[in-house]
Amino acid sequence: MSAPSPRREGRTATGHAHSLGPIVEALWEENELLVAGRAQKLGRHVLPSRLALIEVMEGLRAALFPGHFGAIDLTPESTRYFVGMTLDTALDLMRDQIYRGLFYAAASEAEAGCEEHALVLTRAFANRLPELRRLLASDVRAAFEGDPAAGSMDEAVFCYPGIHALIHHRIAHTLFQLKVPLIPRIIGEYAHSLTGIDIHPGAVIGGSFFIDHGTGVVIGETCIIGERVRIYQGVTLGAKSFPLDEHGHPLKGLPRHPIVEDDVVIYAGATILGRVTIGKGASIGGNVWLTRSVAPGSRVTQAQWRVESFEDGAGI
Repeated sequence: MSAPSPRREGRTATGHAHSLGPIVEALWEENELLVAGRAQKLGRHVLPSRLALIEVMEGLRAALFPGHFGAIDLTPESTRYFVGMTLDTALDLMRDQIYRGLFYAAASEAEAGCEEHALVLTRAFANRLPELRRLLASDVRAAFEGDPAAGSMDEAVFCYPGIHALIHHRIAHTLFQLKVPLIPRIIGEYAHSLTGIDIHPGAVIGGSFFIDHGTGVVIGETCIIGERVRIYQGVTLGAKSFPLDEHGHPLKGLPRHPIVEDDVVIYAGATILGRVTIGKGASIGGNVWLTRSVAPGSRVTQAQWRVESFEDGAGI
């Protein structure tokens, strides 16, 4: 006779091997503290689904780059059909997720209009896809032209984490501009988990943007990045401080991250904090720590900045 299963042995009359009542109550109380005073509704039937949004992103990526992520053996004629069918499916699923996001964020009296609003936002998003695709094409070209190791633009699309992160970011940013709640952050953090590149969906990024290698890059919510900017791994474009309200809570949405003008290069490990401006054509060396603006055309290196910071006894 076989030994009794450890999972069954010692179960109580309620069918549980452990006394879960107090644990369940304690967990519920903690959850209640988290959501106390909020109008938002919780539950998987209401909240946007991360899995559904991953499916949306796969569909949108295939529609934006059908030659790379679409069906096998597409012809010019079948590509049009594939893109139309894939977009239709992805946008229908996105509309449902946008509805959930709106419903989650809405006050009770505004819930009735969420479904129509979701349709309006989905159509507005769809209308921006051609411009979004144009920007992504410029990013792919910048990756190919900016990296001597890139054998082709196809290699950049298939292999480069910076391109993967930018596909997600440009979609998330478009939704952020349309004021879709919650969903842009889910998309952005999904890309972060895949690539190690953390871009807030609020960041404004111009065309021909190249993130080389990419691991550890952080780009904050209120960053503004110009055209033809190139950054390397470990770069942080962050905030120097967080202004607080009268209750000691961080004020939301204030400009607090850097402005990076056109044609700037920022090398690995550089940290730039606060609402400073890196002027057009400037070059920021590796591991530089910056909390002040840089004039156009400047070349800032770690050694140069250290000498400037400590002249005339400063910092002693």
